[in-house]
Amino acid sequence: MIKRYETAFGGRTLSVEIGKMARQAHGSCTVRYGDTIVLVTACRLDKPAASTDFMPLTVNYMEMTYAAGKIPGGFFKREGRPTEKEVLTSRLIDRPLRPLFAEGYYQETQIVATVMSVDPENDPEIIAIIGASIALEISDIPFLGPIAGVRVGSINGNFVCNPPLKDQKDSEIDLIVAGAEGSIIMVEGGAKVVSEDFTINALRFAQESMQCVLDLQKKIRAEAGVKKLTVAPHVVDADLSVKVKGLSEGKLRAALRIPVKTERYATISNLKKEVVEGVKALYDIKDAPKDAQIEHIFSDLKYDIMRDTVIKEKRRVDGRGPRDIRNITSDVGLLPRTHGSALFTRGETQAMVVTTLGTSEDEQKIDALTGWAYKRFMLHYNFPPYSVGEVKVLRGPGRREVGHGALAERAVAKVIPDNDVFPYTVRVVSDILESNGSSSMASICGASLSLMDAGVPVKSHVAGIAMGLIKEGDETVILSDILGDEDHLGDMDFKVAGTAEGITALQMDIKIGGLTADIMKDALYQAREGRLHILGKMMETITAPRTDLSAYAPRIVTIYVRPEKIKDVIGPGGKNIKGIILETGVKMDIDDTGKVNIASSDDSAAQRAIALVRKLTQEAEIGKLYMGKVKKITDFGAFVEIFHGTEGLVHISQLAEERVKNVRDILKEGDEVLVKVVEVDQAGKIRLSRKDALGQTLPQ
Repeated sequence: MIKRYETAFGGRTLSVEIGKMARQAHGSCTVRYGDTIVLVTACRLDKPAASTDFMPLTVNYMEMTYAAGKIPGGFFKREGRPTEKEVLTSRLIDRPLRPLFAEGYYQETQIVATVMSVDPENDPEIIAIIGASIALEISDIPFLGPIAGVRVGSINGNFVCNPPLKDQKDSEIDLIVAGAEGSIIMVEGGAKVVSEDFTINALRFAQESMQCVLDLQKKIRAEAGVKKLTVAPHVVDADLSVKVKGLSEGKLRAALRIPVKTERYATISNLKKEVVEGVKALYDIKDAPKDAQIEHIFSDLKYDIMRDTVIKEKRRVDGRGPRDIRNITSDVGLLPRTHGSALFTRGETQAMVVTTLGTSEDEQKIDALTGWAYKRFMLHYNFPPYSVGEVKVLRGPGRREVGHGALAERAVAKVIPDNDVFPYTVRVVSDILESNGSSSMASICGASLSLMDAGVPVKSHVAGIAMGLIKEGDETVILSDILGDEDHLGDMDFKVAGTAEGITALQMDIKIGGLTADIMKDALYQAREGRLHILGKMMETITAPRTDLSAYAPRIVTIYVRPEKIKDVIGPGGKNIKGIILETGVKMDIDDTGKVNIASSDDSAAQRAIALVRKLTQEAEIGKLYMGKVKKITDFGAFVEIFHGTEGLVHISQLAEERVKNVRDILKEGDEVLVKVVEVDQAGKIRLSRKDALGQTLPQ
């Protein structure tokens, strides 16, 4: 049976259709917003994955080019590997869903969101999040939803729910928020340097805006009436738990006070092996528990001890208090042949960040569903295995690398100067050399330092900090600058980046319910305190962008020509501009406004290119002398080319002091002749005089 549901959402109609498409999936629906339609399916395997104690969830978001009436480029003419947009949207769907599956549900589950139609006003990201929740709600998968997603913008000081794509670039804030009834689960977005209070108000607006969608899903779930799978909760053998605790608690508490990550991890790993062997020795061989059972209890004990220490003692794994920031050091200019470089170290997290300057030819060209787009600022994040002492096959960037790079790029992009001020393409690469939490935030700090070292006139420094949370009952402790352990064992990962004036990007993932607006506000203000501390440390290394670019960076000189002269610079088939590039070795481009960018590390080559452009686009000046070439002889005078593409008429009366009966008595085609411009009429016709130029010479 086909069922349709509708609700008003952000001033437009959100419609859901169930039972028409993908009926063999465990749950499926199509969600429509304007002319944007996304099909979302949820499927599971029948049996839990072997030896798994986590939720094996896969989310795939796919944008089909037919959705926009386009045919894919390339040789194969079909969709290929996921684009960066598809990877980032898959993460947006995954993050709010993952914490909401019933404890003990370990069956492999896949969500597939397929964009089947798209209009230029409504981005499919939000309805893909909503569709994923609905597909799970009407399936037998034990999902503890529903959730909803909303995009929040601010136009002219007013918050807007799901602003159209054309308005997003003018918005003060761009947040994607996912939440359940009375709580926020995920936040992702950026802002044009806004305050903490403004951000809190935006999140409250998001909660209010998504309520209608949550109500709709409750209705859909009730009418579907699907019985959910019964999941047996994990039962811990009480006797086994006592034995593990007796053999490990004291030593584990001591190990969790070792501040150095590698030493702590090695000690805990050895202790785990010791406990496994020790516990098994207490049983007969036939009754001995499995290693996995013992390790699971050991991990739970580690979780409890770490959290208990933070709550009761306000002491963290590395000995810091809740608000303390790890030791920070930074250096710039370490790599002599790069355009800009910075090494940023915070505790046991270290990033080498390098800036490279290029021209418009280096811009990233993106073939999106909504049309072509160009990026002149890129930040790429790499997480090699050696940064955590591991050995892995090196492949292309995974979802983690793409996601962390996008967050750092969003944070720093707000201070990159406009193209009119700094006409360069800028690429920043962050290589994580060492990691113990907050590597994406270290990338933001290192990027800011590296850009200043490269001489990019950024508006100010940008710093990032990752915040954590431990909540037990009514006790709550907010942690600044979290470690990897605190991220893994804590209840929140809240990354905030910005300048001294305000926030430019944030990302939040919540693992528990009941997070109030007051807690979020406290976290934002504690993050601000930490951010200002980090910015102060960065200022000690470099306070402002260098005034000179690297000797190895291209120099871009910008000149302007009249729009009607653009064709003269380009020439037939690009002949003129190609000739200038070939002769001088510069890089050169011209836009529709007549703006010409000339790039070269050789100043003399750039000046030669400028001279050639000026020669192609110069205009006749009344009273000025020119050495021209006779192009055509007529009975009434001679047409003389005074510079490339520009001719004027020397009337027979202006050839000499005496009366001339035949033009050919004075000039013939191909002659070079000194002439003076005597008139340029409104139609652009040029009158020249040889007579007035007699006895004169061209100025040097």
